[in-house]
Amino acid sequence: MSRLQVVSGKGGTGKTTVAAALALALATEGKRTLLVEVEGRQGIAQLFETEALPYEERKIAVASGGGEVYALAIDAERALLDYLQMFYKLGSAGRALKKLGAIDFATTIAPGVRDVLLTGKACEAVRRRTKQGDYTYDYVVMDAPPTGRITRFLNVNDEVAGLAKFGPIHNQAQAVMRVLKSPETAVHLVTLLEEMPVQETADGVAELRAAELPVGRVIVNMVRPHLLDEEAVRHAADDRRAEIARTLTAAGVSGGTKLVTPLLEQAADHAQRVELEREQRSLLSGLGLPSYELPLLSEGVDLAGLYRLSKELRKQGTGS
Repeated sequence: MSRLQVVSGKGGTGKTTVAAALALALATEGKRTLLVEVEGRQGIAQLFETEALPYEERKIAVASGGGEVYALAIDAERALLDYLQMFYKLGSAGRALKKLGAIDFATTIAPGVRDVLLTGKACEAVRRRTKQGDYTYDYVVMDAPPTGRITRFLNVNDEVAGLAKFGPIHNQAQAVMRVLKSPETAVHLVTLLEEMPVQETADGVAELRAAELPVGRVIVNMVRPHLLDEEAVRHAADDRRAEIARTLTAAGVSGGTKLVTPLLEQAADHAQRVELEREQRSLLSGLGLPSYELPLLSEGVDLAGLYRLSKELRKQGTGS
């Protein structure tokens, strides 16, 4: 399995929740996973019910079998200072630039610089080894930007390598792209069984493939159970209203006769949703990608829910 797992998705599909559950699932049986946040929203800290993440790798959870999940909220300014120290040995000069506001300028105004720093820091964690020669982390999971800009975000180092023909910037950009375009990386797209998220997922897959970035899986989130299909609704409505009313009365429901029509209307709405979801599943199948499915947690996603979702992912083969 790829060591860098990038998770993207249309806004509202729950990509941060999926990234967190995936990190827990991959950290089973003694594995170490680093969960990386790049958008500065502190969504990971909220999910794991911990304080805001600093710019350092911090253990935030223990997975099944004793594995560990670490988290890092990458700060572009701090990453640039690291970069200046690593390649140009600026040290205190870099800190002086920060005081003058040059670092903030570079990370907010200069096109693409911020994305270069964020992807570079994540790839550094993927490549990092201990003194014994083992990888520091078995997996790195990135909670990445939304589908609409994921290809540009991941491919920015390719553009930088083309602009800087030689030197440390060129070499660093090439090193990052060697990770991002290799089997070490898999880009997963999170979707719902709804028209707009599915269409954006299809567009995202096409863009990633065109850029030769490795597409992983489609992760269908918030899947609701199918209780009835259209055939069941037709059977229920087909001259069986009296029977339904008697059944409700026998079950102790008062006013059963009055409830039949609204119940059938709700059942029809449910059957229509089932059919629409069936159509969206068919479209996703046409992408030719493997998939995971995660259930809708009606009570919301708290820490216990996150562990439940990670268990669902393990059942479907994550980490095997």
